[in-house]
Amino acid sequence: MRTLAVINQKGGVGKTTTTHNLGAGLARRGLRVLLVDADPQAHLTTAMGQDASAQKGGGLFEALTGEAAPLDVVRTGVGPDLLPGSLALAGIESRLSGTPGREALVRRVLEKLPGYDVAVIDCPPNLGLLTVCALGAATEALAPMQAEFLALTGLAALLDTLRAVRSRINPELALAGILLTRFDARRRLGREVAARLDEHFPGLAYAARIRENVALAEAPGFGQDIFTYAPGSRGAADYAALAAEVAERAPRPIP
Repeated sequence: MRTLAVINQKGGVGKTTTTHNLGAGLARRGLRVLLVDADPQAHLTTAMGQDASAQKGGGLFEALTGEAAPLDVVRTGVGPDLLPGSLALAGIESRLSGTPGREALVRRVLEKLPGYDVAVIDCPPNLGLLTVCALGAATEALAPMQAEFLALTGLAALLDTLRAVRSRINPELALAGILLTRFDARRRLGREVAARLDEHFPGLAYAARIRENVALAEAPGFGQDIFTYAPGSRGAADYAALAAEVAERAPRPIP
């Protein structure tokens, strides 16, 4: 199974929006898709119209701790399936303290969920255990970033982290690509950052760019992906283009 970890140590760059709508876009292309909410905030779970309460059927926390079988906590419906997150994930580090091989726990959970073409993991905005576990399970990392100069510095640090995970935990980890989000081609800053990204990391940025779009911010409030909520919007066009590019593009080595 191809597994993409959507990762950036900075919050507010569009990780959850990208996980949700990329997964929906890939499902629309005929792939069987599993979305994994590994963020204790459980925003992906909420955005998909699901109850993020740990008491409502269980989710990733229960699968990681062995309190529930992974197949029993996956929620199905129209579009991608969901392995939900919950606030209980905030205590996963203390719960699994001393557990041998805990960095491989997400991989083991996914191995018990056969039949999917793609899994997309929404990572927390930090480099804690859940993020390391997600990268340990991933075949590729996908890095969303805003078109700002400080984001380039953060990207360099993120690539350092990916190299460390590849050398110590997951030698198969590659880079799916770098995605510019909240992009406005009318702004000089956005154009300059895109040019700098292509200069320093040639071939790594997706041609698809996610433009500022109100519908992308509104859709989670209705528990819908952008294709359901506003199929004619720029957000839907941008994520459809990204899904096509992800489906057709081979992963890159981590530079």
